[in-house]
Amino acid sequence: MRIGKDLVAATATPLVLGILADGESYGYAILRRINELSDGELEWSDGMLYPLLHRLERLGHIESTWGAAPNGRPRKHYRLSHSGEAAFAEQRRQWQVVSRTLQQVWKDRGDSRSALALGGI
Repeated sequence: MRIGKDLVAATATPLVLGILADGESYGYAILRRINELSDGELEWSDGMLYPLLHRLERLGHIESTWGAAPNGRPRKHYRLSHSGEAAFAEQRRQWQVVSRTLQQVWKDRGDSRSALALGGI
């Protein structure tokens, strides 16, 4: 299944903030975690992630420090700031409303449409 660009863009900030709410991380690990959490359905590129990280850093929601990777190369690590924790909490509240609303819409439709589409009922 292909997830539309609009939906990917809408979920980008809460996903990254949520991952960083679990602890400090770096770019490649964030990309890998998104892939894992979505069972491979969301495959982000560097070109999607790094502009978002830079924007979140400009907004003061995340902070970064340079450290060394196991191979000795420098690697930038990101963590939530205090304002990032508040932003994540607000994003979470908003997405809970969206999720509940979607669940209601889908529940109201029941399985009858799916059955009809498949030639049943």
